[in-house]
Amino acid sequence: MLNDVYFHELVRGCYGRKIAYTNVEKITADNVVKIVGDCIGVFNYNKPIIRYLWHYYKGDQPVLYRIKMQNEDVNNKVCENHAYELVQFKVGQTYGEPIQYVSRKDDEKVNKAVDTLNDYMSDANKQEKDIKAGEWQSATGTSFKAIQIVDGDIPFRIIAPSPMNTFVIYNKATEEPVLAVQELKDENNNFYKLCYTDSMTFKIQDSKVIESRLHAFGSIPIVEYPNNHERISDIELVISLLDSINTMQSNRMDSVQQFVEYWVKFINCEIDDETFQKMKMNHALVVKSINKDNKSDVEIMTQELNQTQCQVAKDDLWDNTLSILAIPNKQGNTGGDTQGAVELRNGWDFSKTRAKLKDPIVKAAEKRLAKVVLNIIRIKDRDLGIKMRDFEVQINHSPQDNMYTKAQTLTVLLQSGIHPLVAIKTVGLWGDSEKTFVLSKPYLDVLYKTVENMEEQETKAQEIVNQLNNQQNKAVNEQ
Repeated sequence: MLNDVYFHELVRGCYGRKIAYTNVEKITADNVVKIVGDCIGVFNYNKPIIRYLWHYYKGDQPVLYRIKMQNEDVNNKVCENHAYELVQFKVGQTYGEPIQYVSRKDDEKVNKAVDTLNDYMSDANKQEKDIKAGEWQSATGTSFKAIQIVDGDIPFRIIAPSPMNTFVIYNKATEEPVLAVQELKDENNNFYKLCYTDSMTFKIQDSKVIESRLHAFGSIPIVEYPNNHERISDIELVISLLDSINTMQSNRMDSVQQFVEYWVKFINCEIDDETFQKMKMNHALVVKSINKDNKSDVEIMTQELNQTQCQVAKDDLWDNTLSILAIPNKQGNTGGDTQGAVELRNGWDFSKTRAKLKDPIVKAAEKRLAKVVLNIIRIKDRDLGIKMRDFEVQINHSPQDNMYTKAQTLTVLLQSGIHPLVAIKTVGLWGDSEKTFVLSKPYLDVLYKTVENMEEQETKAQEIVNQLNNQQNKAVNEQ
């Protein structure tokens, strides 16, 4: 399927991906076929749109299929794939640094268990799957991650299934996921659907449940990662601007080609083809006037497009694209600017603020994924002894940016008497603030006196003063 139509012609004003809902609270083998049948229309509606956006992201864009009605022999098709650039930036903002699980308690046992969970995720190459799913998430509006149970040192596998064969059904009242569905093929290339609830797995083929069994995941093992609540992709927000940039650049190349491939106009003279070819070879034209009233002449017909004005219009389209997506521009430093000033002027601060709006959506999905992983580790290896409330998800947005200023701020906060854990969390230099505080506490205790130490020292000083007073009073009494 080629992207030979414009996106608005495909969606007809219905932007964002549709969400599948059901009113059923408990899904069983008796009603799962009906529920999937009721919601499959949403999946089938989203599928061609997701395919279009994914191919657009990879470079298959309408400008490559444009047809000109005039001067059809001059038809350049230039595709500036800014969609790839935009998606990669968005993915890097959220998943450029590994997503970490951070302990919420000042408990050494919990801290070690959370570190172990992070080690499991690292060994399972989670960040690589985060990036892969993040590309789907930004380009098409939604993505999925799934957990599979395997044998080996790492008892689970993380995969990022395609949104073109995966969808999740939510309960309309609670908006919680109740069923995940994958459309797959068996070894004979026959389609079947694999469905997961919190405790059951169903295999559906030809509208019949051919297999039903309990699973050990502890929850639905397929988790949706929407780009936003409406499942609007970053590409579709600006796709008309991107198409306009492609059209403008193609027309500019047409103008250059028409300027090079000029027409020759003969006035009041006739030149046969053989003579004209000889003149072209010699780069010289010789013509004679018919009479003094009708003088002969030869002109080269050229009309070049104003490239400067075109570039201004193109820059305006691109600036609007970056503004809509809150992506910083690449303006050069004019001199004398601090890093903070450059970030504010070029839009980096605004970009980080926009990126944080997606963080709660990603964190909620990560919690669901972690719940499944913890249950698999408990069954296949050992119980880490932590619950979902013992840790939180930390998304790091360039923590080392402006490091010197953050380090100065940390020093000022500590010297002002702010609790070290609060100060470490405030500056945002470290992803795991709790762990950083625990590891640094012996050094902080040496540099800064805590309230407990000061009270203890005051108590000791008072005891020494009392002892001295008692000794003096005793000496006076003896005299």
